[in-house]
Amino acid sequence: MFDKVLVVCIGNICRSPTAEYLLRERLRGRATTVDSAGLAALEGKPIDPLAGALLAERGIDASPHRARQLDKAAIVAADLILVMERAHLASLARYSPHAVGRAFLLGKWQGDRDISDPYRKSRDAFEHAYRLIEEGVDAWQKHL
Repeated sequence: MFDKVLVVCIGNICRSPTAEYLLRERLRGRATTVDSAGLAALEGKPIDPLAGALLAERGIDASPHRARQLDKAAIVAADLILVMERAHLASLARYSPHAVGRAFLLGKWQGDRDISDPYRKSRDAFEHAYRLIEEGVDAWQKHL
């Protein structure tokens, strides 16, 4: 049903690439493609070292990731857009009407839960965000 999933956060170096790589791993062998972008991306930057380390500890290599800015073409191409916070939904709706009706919180199935940005915070903050992202990915996997 969803051939192309786009995961969005702000900088595209912590939360959205974590969700992108986790979702790719969970959907391995399926035709669904998963990408990520940022509303205010740190264009070209690699995944944050702590986010990358948490994925690597679970056998997922996110080293190829480079942050990219969200654009209207990516929104139009996506069948499903997953965001981290309610504010991201509002930003998407203002930016592109094509996002409305296809954008949802990654934490939708956990009571529309927001996932706070761990950027420039402790490893504990990254581990907390990772757990929430993983729960969201696992829940969405059942609907993909």
